Amino acid sequence: MVLLNWMKKFTIRKGRFNMTKVLYITAHPHDDTQSYSMAVGKAFIDTYKEANPTHEIVNVDLYKENIPQIDADVFSGWGKLQSGQGFEELSQEEQAKVGRLGELSDQFVEADKYIFVTPFWNFSFPPVMKAYIDSVSVAGKAFKYTEQGPVGLLTDKKALHIQARGGIYSEGPAAAMEMGHRYLDVMMQFYGVPSFEGLFVEGHAAMPNKAEEIKAKAIARAKDLAQTF
Repeated sequence: MVLLNWMKKFTIRKGRFNMTKVLYITAHPHDDTQSYSMAVGKAFIDTYKEANPTHEIVNVDLYKENIPQIDADVFSGWGKLQSGQGFEELSQEEQAKVGRLGELSDQFVEADKYIFVTPFWNFSFPPVMKAYIDSVSVAGKAFKYTEQGPVGLLTDKKALHIQARGGIYSEGPAAAMEMGHRYLDVMMQFYGVPSFEGLFVEGHAAMPNKAEEIKAKAIARAKDLAQTF
């Protein structure tokens, strides 16, 4: 994890309005016609929009967004800024990557609610989600350092994770192998987010004869949850 307590100095803060802002963050290469998690996510967000017509919904498709990796250019740019150089003194590559990371972290902090939608890959989620979490894990924005240790700053937020799993991982012997939702849970706690829920679509690969039933029940749960989220 890369935690940058000085990055806040080099990002432009945008004025906030009273409107509730929701980030609908998806990490799947397929759409709702091919993906169980995306189908349940669509049911949730469509119902949420109907229940909250004045809220601003921002779609953050991580497979289409520019999510810079934490690479040599980024470290070089951050180092120059820490040493007192101006942003304009960074190379074009450094400016593009460091600036984009600042945009992503600002957008995340300025939102009120987060809906993460991911598949379950290799006991976790697609790597683009990890890159996104790295981009928003900024000290002074998502959390702060104190003499007692780090303290989360996003104490007025709310989050939900929608995840499709072909097997059963919410209970039983395989539960200890689930690291995607657990990772997001740890990060939300670290940021101070007081409410983080999970909505899981499980067992459709293990029980293909019940796949459509499993999907339908998850969609129904998503619609119900969207009314009160």
